[in-house]
Amino acid sequence: MTTLQTVFAKAKADNRAALVGYLPAGFPSKDGAIAAATTLVEAGCDVIEIGLPYSDPLMDGPTIQDAVHRSLVNGTRIADVMRTVEGVAATGAATLVMTYWNPIDKYGAERFARDLANAGGAGTITPDLTPEESEPWRAASAGAGIDTVFLVAPSSTEQRIKAVVDCCTGFVYAASLMGVTGARESVNVAAEGLVQRTRAHTDLPVCVGLGVGTGDQAAEVAAYADGVIVGSAFIRRILDAPDEAAGRESIAVLAKDMAKGVRR
Repeated sequence: MTTLQTVFAKAKADNRAALVGYLPAGFPSKDGAIAAATTLVEAGCDVIEIGLPYSDPLMDGPTIQDAVHRSLVNGTRIADVMRTVEGVAATGAATLVMTYWNPIDKYGAERFARDLANAGGAGTITPDLTPEESEPWRAASAGAGIDTVFLVAPSSTEQRIKAVVDCCTGFVYAASLMGVTGARESVNVAAEGLVQRTRAHTDLPVCVGLGVGTGDQAAEVAAYADGVIVGSAFIRRILDAPDEAAGRESIAVLAKDMAKGVRR
């Protein structure tokens, strides 16, 4: 397993931000998800988030919802998510699972943490798990040796930011806007201020997600954040491609552009 600490230390030594790519397990197919994520790593992504498909994705915009729906139709289960993590972690990239809390709760927190660690996973991002309810999951994760990542948002008060970062171990996910995922024409100007506010409460890396869709936007965010998170822009290219091979070629082009962006 490659740890998040190793990834961010290397990026800092290179005087750049880390590039984090997101794709759901089971999309565009079970094996295709591993192949697509591997393509992202080869094109310059340092960290890969594997989405656990869920039927009620509160944070996800239409692009990711479409991909998750296709994944569920493909019959993707938690065992497939773990197999995807194992395949992606084998590339040497730090590999996370991004999931809503309900699937972990139903699976069993200690079992999920243990199985994820055994698959080579570095940790989880749990967007709907609040600090007040996170202690059992944090304990299970610590016991399995995996990191926990939680979200702050532009609306977060100073007290809330502190409560969230105190639950984080790998990095802090700064949502650039109040809303759902999706590439946009510009990244919310509130993101930079949110990163600054978050850094006042923690020494952990702060990564910005929601809205990043081009190399120029990646460069813009990399100027003030420790990591740039990209999901919908990659998924859109896979959805628009005529077949899986063409989808991989398309996301490779974008990921290379993003990788250059975080190095400007």
